[in-house]
Amino acid sequence: MKKLLALLLAAVMVLGLVACGGETGTETTAPANSTENGAETTAPAEATGEVNVSDVKVAMITDYGDITDQSFNQTTYEACKEYCESKGITFTYYKPAGDSTPERVAMVDAAVADGYNIIVMPGYAFGGTIVETCETYPDVKFIALDVGLGDILDTAVTNAGEQYDFNPDNWNLADYLDISNVYCAVYQEELSGYMAGYAAVKMGYKHLGFLGGMAVPAVMRYGYGFLQGVDAAAAELNIADQITVEYAYGNQFHGDADITAAMDTWYGEKKVEVVFACGGGIFTSAAEAAAKVNAKVIGVDVDQAAIIDGTYGEGMTVTSAMKGLAPAVKDALADIIENNNWANYAGKIVTLGLVSEDPTANYVQIPMETTQWSDSFTQEDYKTLVAGMLDGTIKVSNATDAMPEVSVTVNDLGNLK
Repeated sequence: MKKLLALLLAAVMVLGLVACGGETGTETTAPANSTENGAETTAPAEATGEVNVSDVKVAMITDYGDITDQSFNQTTYEACKEYCESKGITFTYYKPAGDSTPERVAMVDAAVADGYNIIVMPGYAFGGTIVETCETYPDVKFIALDVGLGDILDTAVTNAGEQYDFNPDNWNLADYLDISNVYCAVYQEELSGYMAGYAAVKMGYKHLGFLGGMAVPAVMRYGYGFLQGVDAAAAELNIADQITVEYAYGNQFHGDADITAAMDTWYGEKKVEVVFACGGGIFTSAAEAAAKVNAKVIGVDVDQAAIIDGTYGEGMTVTSAMKGLAPAVKDALADIIENNNWANYAGKIVTLGLVSEDPTANYVQIPMETTQWSDSFTQEDYKTLVAGMLDGTIKVSNATDAMPEVSVTVNDLGNLK
């Protein structure tokens, strides 16, 4: 009954909702719910390869942004589009009308009603969407990027009338939800945080800052990895006594006047040279303050050089601590579709990290193209760093129960708000 009602609802909703699709391949056919701005990509009839394109239709749902956000949505969209185009697979994307779980669920309903059977969802905001849709559509395969156990439990436990304590270890997800048709990929944020901190010190920055969104595990792993990287580079250069890190959380995932004022103090009075801004839109406050004094920012999650430099000042972004969204989605789609290996993914929440000495092939990295390489930290130095992290010579803790012990000075300022 639940599935029937959902399908009936979806059939009604697609009359008034828009599914925006990028144009790929050689033929495009506008679906019933398309507009002049978007068209469903249809597989060319002459598509070749091992994929049976008639059986596969891939859709992506954006979170609360658009496919031009130069962040999770755009990176995931472009990766899905590139893969599907190369295999002649039908692909489109759906943009929710607003930032809420019901609106994201509505787009899943619309995609299923349109016949899409693999749905890709980028970002932790989809935790609730998974809870509300995966059991309703057991024949659909859901691929969720950066959605962790806690993101799903938060809604599942609440729906059961219980209070979630934000500690996933205290709960058995199977008691609340069957995710046998869901694959979730999360990332070792501490590794790319380490890379960014190590690179910054090697490049000559001595007064650094970490501005996190909220003190949740993913953000903390970024921050604590950053401190470990700063400390390691300082130790190699024998300058630990010269390095200071201002460390704080904004207690929110967006910038505002209060956070910007705090960053003005960091960059102005404290003479901080570069801030690792980690947590959704909170980077805007760091960038606004940096622009006033010609200082620097480190981006997060994706390569943010284009959006930060383009909005706040050319050359502002030193590097970005990235999650490899593109290789994650391409690798998963290829293995699931071409190799029929869904069994290797179904019902799993997998943590992705380093898999290769080639930095661009890894699921955590800093960008080769836009990092501000210097004589003191070159691309070859970065490759050496990655090789050491991959073979275990360089160890990075992922613990979040306490700030890592380091030799550099860390001013722990707690929450700014």
